[in-house]
Amino acid sequence: MIKGAVSVCSVVDQTSFLYHARFPDLTAVNLYGDSSSLPCKPGIKAPGYGNHILLLQGQDKLTSRAAYSMPPEREDAQLQCFPHFCDDQLFVFPEEDENPMEPKKGRAASRMQSSIHLQQIAEKQGNQVTILDKLKTVHLHILAMEQWNASRLNMCHRNYSSSAINLLHYLALKSLDTEQIKEELSSIGLMNLETINTNVLSSLVGCIEMLINSRPESLLGLKVSSEGFPVHQSLVNKNVDLGMTAMVKKASSNRGILLGKLPSQKMAYIMVTVGQEAAENDTHITDLVNSGATIFRINCAHGNPELWSKIIATVKRCSHILEQPCRILMDLAGPKLRTGRLKDGPCVVKISPKRNALGSIIRGAQVWLSPQGAGPPPSHLCPDVILQVDGEEFLSKLEVDDSVRFTDTRGKQRSLQILSKYPVFSGAGFMAECSKTAYLESGTALYNKEKRKKSSVGFVVSVPPAEQFVRLRVGDLLILSRDSSGEQDTSLCSAVGTHKMTCPCGYLFDSVKPGDPIAFDDGKIWGVIKGNSISEVVVTITHADPKGTKLGSEKSINIPQSDIRFEGLTSKDLMDLDFVAAHADMVGISFIRDVHDIVVLRQELSKRKFSKLGVVLKIETQGGFEKLPLLILEAMKSGNPLGVTIARGDLAVECGWEKLADIQEEIMSICSAAHLPVVLATQVLESLVKTGVPTRAEITDAANGRRASCVMLNKGKHITEAVSTLDTILNSQCTNAKAKLKPLMLINRVD
Repeated sequence: MIKGAVSVCSVVDQTSFLYHARFPDLTAVNLYGDSSSLPCKPGIKAPGYGNHILLLQGQDKLTSRAAYSMPPEREDAQLQCFPHFCDDQLFVFPEEDENPMEPKKGRAASRMQSSIHLQQIAEKQGNQVTILDKLKTVHLHILAMEQWNASRLNMCHRNYSSSAINLLHYLALKSLDTEQIKEELSSIGLMNLETINTNVLSSLVGCIEMLINSRPESLLGLKVSSEGFPVHQSLVNKNVDLGMTAMVKKASSNRGILLGKLPSQKMAYIMVTVGQEAAENDTHITDLVNSGATIFRINCAHGNPELWSKIIATVKRCSHILEQPCRILMDLAGPKLRTGRLKDGPCVVKISPKRNALGSIIRGAQVWLSPQGAGPPPSHLCPDVILQVDGEEFLSKLEVDDSVRFTDTRGKQRSLQILSKYPVFSGAGFMAECSKTAYLESGTALYNKEKRKKSSVGFVVSVPPAEQFVRLRVGDLLILSRDSSGEQDTSLCSAVGTHKMTCPCGYLFDSVKPGDPIAFDDGKIWGVIKGNSISEVVVTITHADPKGTKLGSEKSINIPQSDIRFEGLTSKDLMDLDFVAAHADMVGISFIRDVHDIVVLRQELSKRKFSKLGVVLKIETQGGFEKLPLLILEAMKSGNPLGVTIARGDLAVECGWEKLADIQEEIMSICSAAHLPVVLATQVLESLVKTGVPTRAEITDAANGRRASCVMLNKGKHITEAVSTLDTILNSQCTNAKAKLKPLMLINRVD
């Protein structure tokens, strides 16, 4: 059995009839001369014999029995144009299309005889192959690809019939080495094969038609009109329109159905991850919507249904008030390996002034004081610490230049100097400065002593627990143990150079072996497994920051070289799926690895009758990327709105950093051919989100997001500013934005 995407050298008998049906007036045409003129992609083991031609004859002559064939001794060769497709046999040579009454050896001998006969004809006609001949050979190949996968296409939902066919056409085109054709087309100013993803067949045949009409002598003096090219009709489904206009509309329609109506003068959607802060503060969501956010993402790996309900209610309320439609995507946690939960630290906040390299204070720490429940400070302020204060009288009497005294958790006397006052919800907020290091906890008393009056008192409240972590350096040992007690206190199990954490997923302990590389927190920390047992895995840290890298609770664990077999949807995912369908517009399916995961998903959606719930496939594993076309075609069997997320965090760790750019490009191209919207995620404008200052590289990375339908930002201190910046970058190509940038022109004279 031939595996992988079959090259043009192995087209079967029926393809000559297919092509003859499309060109009924043609007589003998040599479409393919020397076999080297249109080879498969590098790495393909193609048949090693002579010239291959397609002999198409008119209605008064016999049609060639075999246009292309393979020697019998090469029938088991693997022609892998996409090596990662071979396991699922997406494009398999259809033996059932041959004559079942003819013995296999006889068929092989017949093919050899036909090949020799055609080769002799080619030698007589010469081996000169025109660009038109090559394009027609490519055309034949993509038609054959469609015919070979007719049964798979017939199983696709009617909403995706044309998209599935175009995807197969694109894969057929990509399976060939068309570099020479690209150069020849470019030399005469015709189409670029790299930009016809959305409408492969109509673009290809349109180019063929143009060449035919401009050079009728190239086809033995016969000019073929456009009536000979039924390019708007599928071979498999006669009701499917494959015209360019229909394809472009289909891509736009699929995007709108999944992601919603795009606001006027916008060219791309912006998705923002939100959490606890969105449930506590209405103004946060309002600011994000006003800055350009159109979709909000909730990660089901964190929080609970109660928190999610509050976030969704807040988003919908703000969307209604602002009259800006917003959609909600909820990502299922999926079978991801994560570090276990560490016990919360003490509810203490540290105030630290900024110091130079010599330890001298450059400026005091900026502290925001506000009533409990007042929300965040104004967007133009960037405090180092936010304190909520219980004490209405205390706050009402505070004025600029007042000095607020307190005793910190160590018994040290400290003070806050009030710098400015701002109106906030339910009162006033204050920006203060602290010139010495201090530690505050919930209940710490704040005193404001006024002249000739009794001191008023306020109390610090709602100080969150400090995040616990272990700090890992190169050479340290990390012991991962099965999670049996829920939360773990690391202070009791850490020794010098040795740290211990838990992992709640048993797959880790059952699948790894010594020598396997392992990564933590999206590749920030790397190590090598030195030993493992049924309950523990010992890791030696090989890559970390020289000063040590923090590893905290619920951080990702990746083992790229292991063969861990996860279940597609966990029991938690199935429970969360019911909530998602009832409250959200889209569900993100995390860590998809093979077609079975999509089969299970379709069954669960069908069982629950969730036919309108948008489905976003998150590509973040090696298997998910390698089988992407198969995953898409399987997902197209249901009518749910469909999209794809490029989750670059885990994907880079799984596949290798150096391959990420090419992988991202390939996923975008595949989804463009399938008319599916793409969400670009992970570390977009990360420096801007966290520090308020972007890097040059991430600005250009964000601009590359124009090719995607949607770009996702993660949470951070400066998220509102980041959304506004991203909105400007993504929509800078619209008319209004272009007016601000004057076109570069040559000056009329030199001064």
